[in-house]
Amino acid sequence: MTGRGVAVRIVVADDQAAVRDGFATLLDTQPDFVVAGTAADGAGAVRLCRELRPDVVLMDVRMPVMGGIQATREILAGAGPAPRVVMLTTFDLDEYVYDALGAGASGFLLKDMAAERLFEAVRVVAAGEALLAPTVTRRLIGEVNRLRTATPAGQLPALSPRETEILRLIAEGLSNAEIAERLVVGTETIKTHVSRLLGKLGVRDRVQAVIAAYEHGIVVPRR
Repeated sequence: MTGRGVAVRIVVADDQAAVRDGFATLLDTQPDFVVAGTAADGAGAVRLCRELRPDVVLMDVRMPVMGGIQATREILAGAGPAPRVVMLTTFDLDEYVYDALGAGASGFLLKDMAAERLFEAVRVVAAGEALLAPTVTRRLIGEVNRLRTATPAGQLPALSPRETEILRLIAEGLSNAEIAERLVVGTETIKTHVSRLLGKLGVRDRVQAVIAAYEHGIVVPRR
């Protein structure tokens, strides 16, 4: 998470020059963003992240030399503070959603999103939260359920009733502010609960918490 008044440093990785340059140009229009570098493949993204230590990486899923999922694993396994990785995809039902999130990605964005949505997403992820479009969430749920039938999930750490309730709301896609409004408590209180919840689950962010919620049956998909 970047401090107040500090620009968010971003790396963009995509094998298509037009897409890569387009994102970089858009991001550079924002006073609180700095595009630290761009890469044409996953291996280049890994090298840039080790050299530049960005806050956020926009990572294409499919790239030559090294794909986005493997690159994400290597980036997040490196020493020092890890950037937040957001996967870029052309289709909201990309078959690699589960693998990418399992590798540690903080969310998914569609390449044809509006500029304002891109800016908002980068700020949300840089602030330590995570994001998934509703269609991507549905894809994730389906994949988790498929995998759970093949491999039963392990024992989930004991959660308090309030933590379980908040986990369910996170799985619905609610932000901290929306959860606070729903439960009629302060946002800082929710932040504290979420931090403890992530610690108990041993996960790095809200997306990983959602995966755990579905894997362990805390949240049941709506039919």
